[in-house]
Amino acid sequence: MIVAINTIRVKSGHVAEVAERFKNPKGVQHAPGFIRMELLTESLEEHDELKVCTTWENKETFEGWVNSDAFKQAHAHSRPKPEGGSAAGPAGHGEGQTGHGGQPKPGSGIMLGAKLSIHEVAFSYPGE
Repeated sequence: MIVAINTIRVKSGHVAEVAERFKNPKGVQHAPGFIRMELLTESLEEHDELKVCTTWENKETFEGWVNSDAFKQAHAHSRPKPEGGSAAGPAGHGEGQTGHGGQPKPGSGIMLGAKLSIHEVAFSYPGE
């Protein structure tokens, strides 16, 4: 089992607004191998962070989701620039910077970047 953690840096004071966008998943809950998703928030001095934690049966099922058409559709308008690179990969959720005609989209500029990490689950205890 693995946990994929997408850490999204958000302008201070906007983490609840970004977290709201995750309340209605766009297909991840139906992906083969998907177990659960949790959102963790933290307010830091210089920015806020949202950690999107998804648990998968294994790395192959996570990669299957990332490479699926459903993933591409769910993230079509949601590519903040990840730390140190382009907007490629499963880094972002939220909104892109411009809409039709180059007009700024509502909420653009809140997302400061994202970083993905994947962790093997050594063990877990069931909850009550």
